[in-house]
Amino acid sequence: MADEREVRNLVARYADAVSCRNLAAWAATWSEECEWSVLGASHYGREGVVERLEQLLGGLDFVVQIASGGIVELESDRGSGRWTITEHGRFANGNPVFTLGLYKDEYVREKGSWCFSRRVFHAIYIGPPDMSAKATLPPSDF
Repeated sequence: MADEREVRNLVARYADAVSCRNLAAWAATWSEECEWSVLGASHYGREGVVERLEQLLGGLDFVVQIASGGIVELESDRGSGRWTITEHGRFANGNPVFTLGLYKDEYVREKGSWCFSRRVFHAIYIGPPDMSAKATLPPSDF
């Protein structure tokens, strides 16, 4: 139970760091050798994932990320999980954006702490808050 609680806290720290634009705290949630697949591209290593987050946040005035509905499975020093993600944000030009998606995760215990070794994001919806844009269901194996 303690390990599962630590992984759930890891996901909460990740979402909080995105919302607060705390790149150092966000980087600390990743393993040294990590992969982040988001919006059709994969990025590797802490430096690479942080660079991609900076790009994504660069066009936004703000974003608030909420992680919910987590499923966590752990065995020894590895694990997997899936989370529902909701984001509310506003672009620099003033337009609002609403995002719904799923994260499929792989976790590893590194130097005594749980961190992400891999996160794959599937966007179900990205568009206006009125939900008028097209939605895309995740693949059946997600």
